[in-house]
Amino acid sequence: MDPTFMGETLLRLVDGVPLLLKLVSVSLGLGFIVAVLVAFARLSRVAPLRGLAWSYVFLFRGTPLLVQIFLIYYGLGQFPGVRESFLWPFLRQPYWCAILALTLNTGAYGGEILRGGIQSVPAGQIEAARACGMSGLLLLRRIVLPIALRQALPAYGNEMILMVKATSLASTVTLMEVTGIAHRIISDTYRAIEVFVVAGSIYLLLNFVLTRAVRWLEWRLSPHLREAPSVPPATGAALAH
Repeated sequence: MDPTFMGETLLRLVDGVPLLLKLVSVSLGLGFIVAVLVAFARLSRVAPLRGLAWSYVFLFRGTPLLVQIFLIYYGLGQFPGVRESFLWPFLRQPYWCAILALTLNTGAYGGEILRGGIQSVPAGQIEAARACGMSGLLLLRRIVLPIALRQALPAYGNEMILMVKATSLASTVTLMEVTGIAHRIISDTYRAIEVFVVAGSIYLLLNFVLTRAVRWLEWRLSPHLREAPSVPPATGAALAH
């Protein structure tokens, strides 16, 4: 391996990091909203709503993300109704097609993660909150969601890491993020190993930072699990008092 070439490659690949971060942040933000809606729809007592949410989760969890990106990017334009709608200025752009595919995909996985978190809320705490007069949105905001998010955070952190890696598929629809730039460099130099080692290192660093952020957030949301400060042994004078 040539360190000089790898250094030059790193400088070129870094140019794709802002687009990568934008894809991750927008898709995860929108996907979290979708996940919350899906989770409550899956737990709804309304059978049609529950069935619709189940079908959505089954579809997007059961098919590859790459296929979903291709269907949205190449497939939606085949319908005249889509081309004539107000959505076409967005859906004709590869960026928004990738955002839509990533959002729908992570929304399906996140919905199941949050559903498990909601179901793990102890019934005793809900009953205690109701006994204190909480109900409806107040119960949801003060008791159910904080506990559910804390329970679901480790699994949702894994989903966030997977989404960082999934952005590499956006290069298949001409987006020049890290992997897209890497493919272009390889087509010019035919030095795949060195280029992909550098690209992989960038993803590894980003996921390391994300992992530490999730661990810090988990620590902040779990004060009862933090180690209690050690108490120094009592001295003779203290015992005398």
